[in-house]
Amino acid sequence: MTARAAREPHDAVVGRVDLVGGGPGPADLMTVRAHRLLSEADVVVADRLGPTAEVLRALDPRVQVIDVGKRPGHHTATQDEINRLIVDHALAGRRVVRLKGGDPFVFGRGGEEMLACIAAGVPVAVIPGVSSVISVPQAAGIPVTHRGTASAFHVVNGQGAVTESTLAALSDPTVTTVVLMGVTALPRIVEAALAHGIPPERPLAFVESGHTRRQRITRTELGGAAETAGAIGLSNPAVIVIGEVARAGLFLPEPALPAREPLEILEILETLEALA
Repeated sequence: MTARAAREPHDAVVGRVDLVGGGPGPADLMTVRAHRLLSEADVVVADRLGPTAEVLRALDPRVQVIDVGKRPGHHTATQDEINRLIVDHALAGRRVVRLKGGDPFVFGRGGEEMLACIAAGVPVAVIPGVSSVISVPQAAGIPVTHRGTASAFHVVNGQGAVTESTLAALSDPTVTTVVLMGVTALPRIVEAALAHGIPPERPLAFVESGHTRRQRITRTELGGAAETAGAIGLSNPAVIVIGEVARAGLFLPEPALPAREPLEILEILETLEALA
């Protein structure tokens, strides 16, 4: 008997919402609590990134799955619509899991969803997830902090303005700067950094599709980062790491990596796997 079938029947007018951090991709990097809440859910409102495909295939077929995944230039639902969606289902007495990639409170807009639930009188909890800020660089052998190399790290939403705090972090050789959602904004970030006097030879790494079989790491320097990104066809999802920890050979010599398979072929394989 599944956890969903074994749980006590609903006897309350209002359900609940759990904002679940799904981590960077692999389902076994999610917390035990996250898996339990998914097994008990009536409705799962899922993002595009994180362990979506693997986890959703394992759900009870009676669970309603709603895709609200956002892609560059295309949003299935606005944030206000997502807020209304989770609140309405909870007010109808359902247990809702809002499944998000990474951690709900690290550029995940989990705070907005929590406020919407509180305003509507809906019980809500946050289940932390492994953030891509740390885990994606780690998957490529890059520590965001390392004794004698980096004593702090600064996290940036690439879609925002290049702030004074970000420029200060980039100026400090002992600080690692991690940029999320920064592929499109990369030329602007590089231009602002160089204009601020950041050395163009500052190490920089792109980690694409971290923790998946499409993972690819490319190391370069700040001054040539935009040109490198264009040459390799840098694409989302990608984490950009700027700082001494991104220097090649920090731990061991770089292994020779096989060429990445074309995305189109991988998408076909994933579709066939999902249908199997």
